[in-house]
Amino acid sequence: MEYVQQVVFLIVVGIAAFILSKRITQIRKNILLGKDVDLSENKSARLNNMLLVAFGQQKMFKRFIPAILHFFIYAGFLVINLEVLEFVLDGILGTHRLFAPYLGGFYNVLMNIFEVLAVLVLFSCVVFLIRRSVLKVKRFHAPEMRKWPTLDANLILVIEIILMFAILTMNASDQALQRLGADHYTQTGNLFFSSMLIPLFESFSEGALIFIERFAWWFHIVGILGFAVYITYSKHLHIGLAFPNTYYSSLAPKGEMNNMDAVTNEVNMMLGIATEQPAEPPAEVGRFGAKDVNDLTWKNILNAYSCTECGRCTSECPANQTGKKLSPRKIMMDVRDRAEEVGSSISKGGKGLEDGKSLLGDYITKEEINACTSCNACVEACPVNINPLEIILEMRRYVAMEESGSPASWNSMFQNIETNFAPWKFAPTDRFNWANDLKSEKAE
Repeated sequence: MEYVQQVVFLIVVGIAAFILSKRITQIRKNILLGKDVDLSENKSARLNNMLLVAFGQQKMFKRFIPAILHFFIYAGFLVINLEVLEFVLDGILGTHRLFAPYLGGFYNVLMNIFEVLAVLVLFSCVVFLIRRSVLKVKRFHAPEMRKWPTLDANLILVIEIILMFAILTMNASDQALQRLGADHYTQTGNLFFSSMLIPLFESFSEGALIFIERFAWWFHIVGILGFAVYITYSKHLHIGLAFPNTYYSSLAPKGEMNNMDAVTNEVNMMLGIATEQPAEPPAEVGRFGAKDVNDLTWKNILNAYSCTECGRCTSECPANQTGKKLSPRKIMMDVRDRAEEVGSSISKGGKGLEDGKSLLGDYITKEEINACTSCNACVEACPVNINPLEIILEMRRYVAMEESGSPASWNSMFQNIETNFAPWKFAPTDRFNWANDLKSEKAE
């Protein structure tokens, strides 16, 4: 019977690993639809960013209560995985509580820590469900959060609650079997939280308890494997991608905008400013700005896949607060959805980018991107260093330079800058005429 369990376990793990590897490969291909960009400089600063923001949850604590609850779930995810390691080894080797004989009394301490974290995770998930479904926090009920995004968030919380109950049920039935002196059930000592559930199982026979314990064990391990596959289709992909995303996040000051080298060189030549000539002539610019996902960089698409959909960016956006259609969260969700659509089409031999649709127009409207004030509030608010502004600016660059489709007032400003070197319509020689009035007042 033990050998059957080992074989079944290996088959289940193998299936999950196969599905997971295919999905990860597809996500990687989708991200690489974007243009290449070199982000290899200053590795120490990048590592520091990752440790502080992703691992240390630094930016989460700008909102203390949700940050504490999120920390409980985050810590539980990291530490309880040590118990999952034992699950996996027990499944492969056909053992039961493999580490217990080697750790002695310390095993009981560890198991109690795991249970404390499991209860904290359970509590946090219940509170988050109440905030979403009962208190109806505004940022969780924006137009872009209808249907699947809301279902996805609630589903993840419910799954985590069930998995935590499975751990406590397994430990409680296991302790009941230990008290009966059942074979193969190593003495672990009293576990505080799960021992409270033991009275529920006192009337059960040994066979029934073994069934409950084994069912809870299988449910938990299969649930974790299923969860690992599921999150690759979910906003909770940030569990893994937050780390590379923060590592590769921009090290430049937030107010600094990226200029196109081709345009910068052209302007410098017009102004007579010497520029370093490249060894080879620059490649012809295929497109100014971004119309579709392939015009963005791979880092922009990685940003989109790392989005937690928490809505902090949108709740801080001044344009959104004044009733404009712009939602930085929606921008990131749209980029991810378009990358998914194109990548899936290409993998199936479809039209891919030639499907008659584009990111700008079919997903994101000009009204949305024109509402952006470029204030960087969304960038500052994001707990995993996502930069929606960079994508918005690239799309506005495309509209202005490829379509000449900017609002009339903007085009007037552009023309004034081009001819007068200022947004206002007067000659550069008249720029300091206002000071003449000050001289006259001083003379009087």
